[in-house]
Amino acid sequence: MHRTDRTTISNTESARTGVSPDRVRVWSGNFRCPDARYVEALIEMARERGSNWWKGYRGLLSVSLLDIAEMEHHASALRSAQIMHMPGLLQQPDYVRAIFREAVRAMSPMELERHVEFRVARARLLDRPEPPACEFLIHESALRMRFGGRGVFRKQLDHLLSQSERPGVTVRVVPFRASGFANAGSSTLYAYGPVPQLDTVQVDVPTGATFLHAETYLVNFRGVLDRMSERAIAPEASTGFIRQVAKET
Repeated sequence: MHRTDRTTISNTESARTGVSPDRVRVWSGNFRCPDARYVEALIEMARERGSNWWKGYRGLLSVSLLDIAEMEHHASALRSAQIMHMPGLLQQPDYVRAIFREAVRAMSPMELERHVEFRVARARLLDRPEPPACEFLIHESALRMRFGGRGVFRKQLDHLLSQSERPGVTVRVVPFRASGFANAGSSTLYAYGPVPQLDTVQVDVPTGATFLHAETYLVNFRGVLDRMSERAIAPEASTGFIRQVAKET
């Protein structure tokens, strides 16, 4: 059996060092992991590690933001539930600026632009030849909250409509008339991994992004998204709804 020293294990667990594909193979053999698809997915992730665009922001942005980009990159599908903001992958730059100007901690102009640049870079995920299938559940509150004023918000709604026409992108509105629903007090991003064992839920909280991996959490949040989806109107009706809001803005 291949042995790994404690320092290597500590550095790996704290993300100070990466894991090579060979080490993944060794560890999966040591632990007699029977799921070949799971092991191959981990090996593929290890093979890419260190060569992705978000690494250029290490030390400039919080680790949790980099983790979101990595999670989205490896996802086979994404489901997002948003109450007060547009989904991050569908945000237009001026709208992003308006959101961050309202952040609890004031940012310098340089820091703010770095966050805007990073969010725009995340959205390039949708430009990939084979992007993950995305379902965006957006509450009517987010369609009425005018971050940045009328002009900026109208531009954001137009951007939302254009993005909704992308293949693989589904936008559904949860109108006020749907009444109460699960997850009404927060936003959620569920990333379906290459295999179910790599599914991850990301939830926004006042202190930053929180990531959940335990099966109990995953089951609960899949239920939350399913129940919210039941209250949302169909994609075609949602597009018409957004256009009507844009006319009123």
